[in-house]
Amino acid sequence: MVFRYLLVLLIGMYGFGQSPGVLAAPSAQAVRLETVPTLDGRVLSDAAWDRPSLSGFWQQRPVEGTRSTQETEVYIGYTETTLYVGIVAYDSDPSGIIVADSRRDASLENGDNVSFIIDSFMDQQNGLVFGTNPAGIEYDAQVSRQASGSMMGSGGFNLNWDTNWRVATHIGDYGWSAEFEIPFRSLRFGNQDVQTWGFNFQRTIRRNNEIAYWAPISRQYSLSRLADAGQVAGIEAPAMRNFKITPYLLGRERTGNRIASLSDQDGGFDIKYSVTPSLTLDATYNTDFAQVEVDEFQINLDRFSLFLPEQRPFFLENSAQFTVGDPGEMELFFSRRIGIAGDGSAIPIKGGLRLSGKVGDATNVGLLHMQADEVAGVAPQTDFSVARVSQEFDNRSSLGFLVVNKEENGSLDGGPNHYNRTYAVDGQLGLGDDALLSGFVAKTDTPGLSGDDMAVRLAAASDTEAWSFAGSVTHVGENFNPEVGFLRRKDYTRVGIFGLNRWRDASWDNLLEMRPHIAYRGWWGGDGLYETGFWHVDNHWEWKSGFEIHTGVNFLHEGVRESFEFAPGYEVAAGDYDDEELQLVLITDDSQPLSMRVTAKIGGYFGGDRVQVTPAINYRVGEVFNARLGWTLNELKRPGNPEKLRINVGSLRMTYSFSPQISLQALFQYNDATDVVGANLRFAWLTSADAGFYLVYNEMRDEDVGMFTEKRREWILKFSHTFDLFN
Repeated sequence: MVFRYLLVLLIGMYGFGQSPGVLAAPSAQAVRLETVPTLDGRVLSDAAWDRPSLSGFWQQRPVEGTRSTQETEVYIGYTETTLYVGIVAYDSDPSGIIVADSRRDASLENGDNVSFIIDSFMDQQNGLVFGTNPAGIEYDAQVSRQASGSMMGSGGFNLNWDTNWRVATHIGDYGWSAEFEIPFRSLRFGNQDVQTWGFNFQRTIRRNNEIAYWAPISRQYSLSRLADAGQVAGIEAPAMRNFKITPYLLGRERTGNRIASLSDQDGGFDIKYSVTPSLTLDATYNTDFAQVEVDEFQINLDRFSLFLPEQRPFFLENSAQFTVGDPGEMELFFSRRIGIAGDGSAIPIKGGLRLSGKVGDATNVGLLHMQADEVAGVAPQTDFSVARVSQEFDNRSSLGFLVVNKEENGSLDGGPNHYNRTYAVDGQLGLGDDALLSGFVAKTDTPGLSGDDMAVRLAAASDTEAWSFAGSVTHVGENFNPEVGFLRRKDYTRVGIFGLNRWRDASWDNLLEMRPHIAYRGWWGGDGLYETGFWHVDNHWEWKSGFEIHTGVNFLHEGVRESFEFAPGYEVAAGDYDDEELQLVLITDDSQPLSMRVTAKIGGYFGGDRVQVTPAINYRVGEVFNARLGWTLNELKRPGNPEKLRINVGSLRMTYSFSPQISLQALFQYNDATDVVGANLRFAWLTSADAGFYLVYNEMRDEDVGMFTEKRREWILKFSHTFDLFN
């Protein structure tokens, strides 16, 4: 029945999902530069840029389909080794330019910025993003399957992808300008002598909350919408190869009142080699992630698993190539299962290999093999392997295959060696310009588990200028067990629907858009129990100033199979619970030095009452200092129990940027449910995108260990340097 419902929904979406006509995508010609630009950001005074430019940007907001209020010029040229892009962002009021941050890969959204995306294979699905702001930050990202920017959510936007390139900026009485220097060896592309690449350019004029594009994009999409990108012809990209070695040296000292002091030194290396201009081999030995930020504290007020995102750079690069599943609910490959124990402690990784990229113009391949070391009493030596192949077709369509294998070399209990395997077939089918049908079928193989070991998902979505619709059905069998994946819950059938309208009216003076929408998510256990139901009815009110109010109501159902405790003395008995709650979100203009976002929920919770308030306050001083204070307060009251339970989880994040390459970051966290206080301080001096000098301090205080307070401290000093053997 649910599949019949989804088919009807898809037909309806396809009928409504035809976008009105939009302006044709532009085209341009790249030129070979006779002289190399001086990389100082001064585009207008550099003779190397004395040639025709691209111009004529179109607003996406606030007034969609009209010309940008300020002129933007773009110059594209290349030499035998390097792609150059020059951008002049004219501004009639240079004093109004907003510069919000100077850290590498910091968010561009809070201030003026320019960015562009390159689709070097012209597949309209995958691309690389480069951007900067007037402070000259290096911002780069990897886009797969058109990433985010639409309600389809069918792809990935990987901000943790880094490559080596340079940018310089200059602010003058004309506005500001930027010069990008991107070596061809830092890109991936085909083998043709003369190539045409997909390009689009975005400019944000933050004081106007204005976003404009060279190739017009409808309001429901972002820069990642490669199907609407323009084209730049005449690029003579050479078949250059990368061969980089990045060794590291590390010193660590651990102390604590309940652990023995430890000092040790270590080393290892990473290797990156371009097998072809479109296929890259990465190797790592004695892999270390000391410089990675610690996980943020979370509190679990339910009976299902929490999701902690991957933060380690090696696993994040090209991660979308290995992604199959339902993000946050079910992921068939979840890299945090490698090198991290169930309690969050690190398991040493001996090393591994990854081959990823394209074979030809439309076949994506990904091969990964990692070996984690033995830890006595925790885990035996374990090999992890992932193989993924996907073939792209016209109009955002694709067909892929995934195999995940886990092999334990030994056993903690003296039994036979354990293994676990996952097999999957996935695909997506583009319907028209805006609709997409996607899904997968997966099976696991685990010793001792047989039968009912499959999972299947079918989803449909349509995203037009005015309307977004989505629907999905997922079924997970009782014995489906992806041990190198993530399952928030087991043995269930899930149905989801979503509908949203984007309503704009030219007669509104200050109001930009209203977005009324409705969503439903329902889970049924394998035994037929209606485990969770969530109806969400909401409206987003967005003003042209950047201020937003979200007003909504949620209707909740929970079917508890077995009683559980989410805190000592606060037990939820087995049974059915139906509740309602009001939801309010306030968002102020984040381009201002002081801004905030506050979410409040008030209503019932498992038959009792809950008040949840989540404020987040942001403060910045120019582009050098940024701070964010976040807090979550839960106040719960069980029926028949007058005592209230208050749980607080807070964090303070601060960053001081001495330059785009040198920064000091601090993260302080507190969780009073477990009486844990944590501190993470990181000083970074980058010599390249992925290497440099790091000094890290970690401290954890746990008050909830009986009569004692556990204190743990760690100092880490790490230095890495990249040697480019082909340059």
